[in-house]
This record gives sequence, structure tokens and C-alpha cells, in this order.
Amino acid sequence: MTDSTDSLSGEPLDARSDAQTDDATAIDHGDPVDAAQREIQELKDRHLRLAAEYDNFRRRAAKERQEAGWRAQGELVRGTLDAIDDITRFAHVDPATVDAKTVVEGVQLVERKLFKSLAGHGFETIDPTGNVFDPNQHEAVSTMPALTAEEDGLVAVTFQVGYIINGHVLRPARVVVKQWSGSAPLVS
Repeated sequence: MTDSTDSLSGEPLDARSDAQTDDATAIDHGDPVDAAQREIQELKDRHLRLAAEYDNFRRRAAKERQEAGWRAQGELVRGTLDAIDDITRFAHVDPATVDAKTVVEGVQLVERKLFKSLAGHGFETIDPTGNVFDPNQHEAVSTMPALTAEEDGLVAVTFQVGYIINGHVLRPARVVVKQWSGSAPLVS
């Protein structure tokens, strides 16, 4: 049989257990208003920390996007520097010593160099003459009669080429579109 008193304190074990239980209950079941206020304060603090973290993330992401844009622009310009140097040399040519044919050939070479460099960055020219009109890449500035129904919607003339970079239209091609009216146009 076990002794029901504590050898150190001399108190009965049942009485001490009840006292400890009452203390634990007092701790666990403290004032519910105080507990709710502590919880609200903890939640407010956590909310403020998360809001600050999100704000920092948003600023950092915006800065990184801006820097990525600057790097991309720098790469694009770096690719055109040779062509820019050639244009600068042409700007300082003495017209009295160079004939027009040489200047035109030089400008054509610079144009090819520039477009080749830009093509390496996803740049394309839109010249849709003879193709089907695409409102996503072309801007119709006028129409002209089509001779047959098969020509309806084809681009007849390109007034101004358009440009695309990496699939995004920078400027649509400005075109004249053939339109079938149901009968051949009268030719006099």
C-alpha cells in the first residue's frame, strides 16, 4: 500500500494535486478579455510584419523589373553601335569628294547591318503585300477593288512597313486592302 502523504512537504498528495490543478486552471482560464486582447495584439503585430514584408517585396520586384528593362535596352543599343558608328562617319563625309552612288551604297550597307543586328534581338519587318490582311499586324488606310473574289482581303500595297519585336507589334504596317464587291471593276 502506498502512503498518501508527500515525504518532503508532509501534505496529502490529493490536496497538493488539487491545488496544482486549480493554479493550472487559473492560468488556462485567465480573464477571457485579456486573452482576447493579447491574441488581437499578436495578430496585429503579425499583420504589420507581413504587410511590411509584402511592401519590401513589391518594391524589390519593381526595382528588379526596372533594372531588367534597362539591361535589355542596353543590350539592344549595344547591338546597334557599329551601325551608329557607320552613320556618324557618313555624317562627316565631304560631299565634294564623294559621289551620290557611293553614299547610297554606304547607307544601304548600314541599313542591312542595323536590321541584322536588330533581328538578333527578335526584331522583324512587316511587309504584307500580297498576303491576307491581318488586323493584328496591319492597319488598312484605304481599299481598292479586287478583280476576283479570291483577291478579297489581300493586301494590294504597303504604304509603310510595320515592325514586330519578339511577337509584339511595335507599329502595324499601313496598307491598301483589296475588296471584292461582287463584280469585276469596270476597266476603261
